[in-house]
Amino acid sequence: MADASTRRLCGQIISTHFGPLTAKVAETLLTRGRLTFPTVVRFSQLKPRTVRTSILTLIQHNCLWHATDDTDEVLEFNTEECLNRLSFGFYAYQAQLLFGDAASEIIQLVLDHGKLRPPDIMSNLVHDSRKGNAVFAQALHTLVSKRYLKPSTTLSHISPRDKRIKYEADERAKLTGLPTPKQLREVKVVAYSRLKREEEEAEKVGLKRKAPDTIPKPKKRKSTSAINKTVDETVVDESVYFRVNYDRFNIHLRNSLIERAARERFNDGAALTIRAALELTLPNQMSLADVRSDPISISNIIQHLNSPENEATLISGLVHSSKRPSPAACIKEYIGMLASADNPTPEGKASAFLTFTLGGGGSSVGGSTSHNHKIQVDFETLTRRLRLRLLEDITLEKHGPPGLRILRLLLSLPGSQPKLDEKQIAKNVMMVAKDVRSFLTALSADGIVSIAEVPKTADRNPTRMFYLWYVDVERALTGVLHGLYKTLYNISARRQAEREDPMVVAVLEKRERSDVKEDEGLLSAMEKDTIRLWEDTEERLGVLEGRIQECVFIVRELGKVGGISDE
Repeated sequence: MADASTRRLCGQIISTHFGPLTAKVAETLLTRGRLTFPTVVRFSQLKPRTVRTSILTLIQHNCLWHATDDTDEVLEFNTEECLNRLSFGFYAYQAQLLFGDAASEIIQLVLDHGKLRPPDIMSNLVHDSRKGNAVFAQALHTLVSKRYLKPSTTLSHISPRDKRIKYEADERAKLTGLPTPKQLREVKVVAYSRLKREEEEAEKVGLKRKAPDTIPKPKKRKSTSAINKTVDETVVDESVYFRVNYDRFNIHLRNSLIERAARERFNDGAALTIRAALELTLPNQMSLADVRSDPISISNIIQHLNSPENEATLISGLVHSSKRPSPAACIKEYIGMLASADNPTPEGKASAFLTFTLGGGGSSVGGSTSHNHKIQVDFETLTRRLRLRLLEDITLEKHGPPGLRILRLLLSLPGSQPKLDEKQIAKNVMMVAKDVRSFLTALSADGIVSIAEVPKTADRNPTRMFYLWYVDVERALTGVLHGLYKTLYNISARRQAEREDPMVVAVLEKRERSDVKEDEGLLSAMEKDTIRLWEDTEERLGVLEGRIQECVFIVRELGKVGGISDE
């Protein structure tokens, strides 16, 4: 079951997109967990026909999972899929930037329907001209081949948690005796790998080769390689249902955050270099769980940035002698800075953007890095740093500089989960003990810091205990995420209240009249001020919602890197 903030936000999203009846069914599943169909009918107090229609709607839009509990089929709400609906506008906009208006219309159509087959997509995007249909067919083929649309299979409607539990049980059954912690960890890794392998196999469908009778016959002078290329041409399988692959779109948002972080820390030249490395490895970036990008040579980056505009940006970002450096030398300098080549300590590695691959090490200082050296973008280090920076920003906003000093002290201590008592914290942050105590209490109330009790005696008397403070990063970010969900719900409720204001409703209805559309002078000064104030409020709420959604993305989506999620 989801927490209170997530339940309220998901209920608000479902109510906005599908209406109050479907929202009531969703809230029943969110509140009580997985249920059978008769139980949903009983708890929701709706007619069976209404519940059945709502469930079919939610399944069509991938918001419900199926599961088999003994002999009964149960339903479970997919909160992550529901929360992704807040980013639908970004997905359509990103598709337009990457592939044009036709691809954006296809993405919008699939998002509106949950999942569709290619004939249904083309029938909903009818154009009179044959050229227009060819444009949409080409855009659809591009989206499928580049994995922005993925097949909707039977496995995608089953909870990954159930499958992983089953696979872990199968692996445990192979063990003899009492399993060790190392064996249990290996069981989880094997089960997770098996689950990912099944998902990848299921998503390979979608493209098929053209039928032999539809392949144009090559001319006699055509080479053998050209003939093979023609035979290997693929088309979209019309029998497969496709849905939007959110990970492929979220990768672009992650890359933009990394580029912005490089610009904030260094300059535009460093951001240009990291963007080139991300763009060159983008075709093989299929999941946000990737720990590192594919290796790429420095010569490829130099070739990718070979233009006069990029050359001016690269050179202007570095201090150089009277001799004008070459763009290749500048790029090597930027790669050295991004890889922290001048700081090989653990602190330097933790602050690096790039890493040299095996056999590709070396310093770029003075331009000594070879063109053949290969680098990788370290997603795991970067995402960890982005999440910690967000936690620090929220701490600074809520508790001021003293709270941030305490948090940074606890985060900077060596060890897997270091702990300090109140006196040690006061001594290190140079604050009065009573002030430190109040800040620790406030930070603990927000879930940012945690406390561990170490008893002095066996009776565990509270007066004879050591109280040690530490930071559980995942727990702290979970509390931050719940607060962000609460803020998103409040924004949605505020927007709905503004739109339902009687004065705003009356003025907007008047503005929709045909005579007022032709002559806006029919609106009074007070009515124009009302519309202007309402539009300004809508814009402010939209900007705030976008910023909060970016924070949610950093906490939730970037937390998947290199880990095995329970979801």
